[in-house]
Amino acid sequence: MQAKRPAPKDNDHPTLPAQRVGILLANLGTPDNYDYWSMRRYLSEFLSDQRVIDYSPWLWQPLLQAIILTKRPFTSGAAYKSIWNHAEGESPLMTITKAQTAKIQTAMKARYGDDVMVDFCMRYGNPSTKSKVAAMTAAGCTKILFFPLYPQYAGATSATACDAFFAALSREKWQPIARVVEPYFERPDYIEALAASIEMAYSKIETRPDILICSYHGLPVRYLMEGDPYHCQCQKTTRLLKERLGWKDTEIMTTFQSKFGPEEWLQPYTVEEVARQAEAGNKNIAICAPAFSADCIETLEEINEEIKESFEEAGGEQFTYVPCLNDDDLHIKALTATIEENLKGWCD
Repeated sequence: MQAKRPAPKDNDHPTLPAQRVGILLANLGTPDNYDYWSMRRYLSEFLSDQRVIDYSPWLWQPLLQAIILTKRPFTSGAAYKSIWNHAEGESPLMTITKAQTAKIQTAMKARYGDDVMVDFCMRYGNPSTKSKVAAMTAAGCTKILFFPLYPQYAGATSATACDAFFAALSREKWQPIARVVEPYFERPDYIEALAASIEMAYSKIETRPDILICSYHGLPVRYLMEGDPYHCQCQKTTRLLKERLGWKDTEIMTTFQSKFGPEEWLQPYTVEEVARQAEAGNKNIAICAPAFSADCIETLEEINEEIKESFEEAGGEQFTYVPCLNDDDLHIKALTATIEENLKGWCD
């Protein structure tokens, strides 16, 4: 149980809420809408992050603001429009993150009662990390567990989420004590949830796919050579998944998607590999995206439309996309167990 702040004795002190522990889930982000200006604001914030694009701002910003952001909001907006949750007026990533948060809130309420507060933020766009940290502090959270929802660590995802979190903490008069959840790519319960989703998808396919492609978001090779562990953690995720499924090496492989810019990125590139598979005679493939905790533009549009099209144009016949874990019960169970382990000493 959390200790409670004593009630102030004098009128010259503010009224303080009871102490609580905050659990702040974090994901990449989403534009507020798919119109030009919403997309431009979102892309400008995202592509201006030097964790994502680490070129000199003196060179990069003129190119970004004067050239890239005059055209890219139109193409990206069209992509978002094709997957948009029009009923709720939001992106699928927002819808899914809300569902994940609601289920985790229910689990935490059952375990800890009112001593914990669960919410989510986005690194880019809304709700911002800054706004959610401020809200948690105002609600009495003197301790915050920050949980970047990226199974594998990358400087362009996990690290920049933490940058925003600690920057938000720096603005608080009474700064909460903080913990950050480490990457969970090798947790047995996460691998179990991933494997179960593959087995469920395969049980619904009449003819077993020739190969499962595990497609991870890519990074420049240079980042790997500079010490980013992402590539190795992705490879280990695939290996652990293969071992849990009991498959042969020829039944599963790792690829990387979403290449951006002129540099060499981690390979093989998913969009090229699916075409090679089709040309080599593997006309029936399945693809999953273990680096994403929730379906988003990179899975629903890039994989399910662009990458699928590359496969079919090369002669592929059966393309099965296995959805991200989203708010699946096994996924929520794994996330909840991770949270509970990280709360030890705070709530137990």
